[in-house]
Amino acid sequence: MTQTNETQVTEFLLLGLSDDPHTQQLLFILFLGVYLVTVLGNLLLMSLVQVDSQLHTPMYFFLFNLSLADLCFSTNIIPQTLAHLLSKKKLISFTRCAAQLLLFLIFGCTQCALLAVMSYDRYVAIGNPLHYPSIMMWRVCAQLAAGSWTSGIVVSVVDTTFILRLPYRGSNSIAHFFCEAPALLILASTNTRTSEMVIFLMGVMILLIPVSLILISYGCIIETVVRMKSAEGRVKAFSTCGAHLMVVILFYGSGIVTYMTPKSSKEQEKLVSVFYAMVTPMLNPLIYSLRNKDVKGSLRKAATRNFPRRLGIFR
Repeated sequence: MTQTNETQVTEFLLLGLSDDPHTQQLLFILFLGVYLVTVLGNLLLMSLVQVDSQLHTPMYFFLFNLSLADLCFSTNIIPQTLAHLLSKKKLISFTRCAAQLLLFLIFGCTQCALLAVMSYDRYVAIGNPLHYPSIMMWRVCAQLAAGSWTSGIVVSVVDTTFILRLPYRGSNSIAHFFCEAPALLILASTNTRTSEMVIFLMGVMILLIPVSLILISYGCIIETVVRMKSAEGRVKAFSTCGAHLMVVILFYGSGIVTYMTPKSSKEQEKLVSVFYAMVTPMLNPLIYSLRNKDVKGSLRKAATRNFPRRLGIFR
């Protein structure tokens, strides 16, 4: 459906990642597998944090929130992408597109804030362990988590408002597989300089500022770890932070490439979007589970409670 210049666009055509039927079938199988792993991994991690009292600590409280944001982030995008891979008409209404954009930004921006909060938590735990319980009280943790979600909502509402207030009266073909800000701005039938500037400033707030806080936190952590006399203590400290730092690099790296750098080719933008919209939410629970002794121990306990020991599992 192509709109005339006088008619307001009421629906968009998502061009997707490929128009080749065979490639679309392969992508459907791949993305379905990614989504199932994402859902199962994040739900499992959230369940373990909920039921195991040993995981009732600030770090896992923030990890629970991150898994929730990851789960919602993927669910907002992948099911629709799967449906469009199987359909000939890849249309989405203006209202649904707006809702997808808003939710995508809310959950994505919330993840940015949560990762910064988690780096602060690790800094306090390693740099000031004796005062950690008094600093990271549950009231403080709840406030930090609420602040992360609130900042995500505020930034998202501002970005979405400045995108959707633009007139869309020309082409309605989005060169993407979901409604993302850069792809939508291209279709606006007016000058988008103001909106792009606002989005850039919001990106500074929710991307560059948290990244700066993370770098400062890890700089202090490294300084503290280097001063440790115990080699075992240094290994444990780096192991604890390694998973979080890996997630930070994966998520922030792809996000900054999309929102804070000069425009690249459409194909490159789509590939980067696939990475942080689909791959990163799947990897997060795997990274934290495989590199974390507490989570693996909790998983073993849960397995032994549900399966007979005679099966020989987790001996």
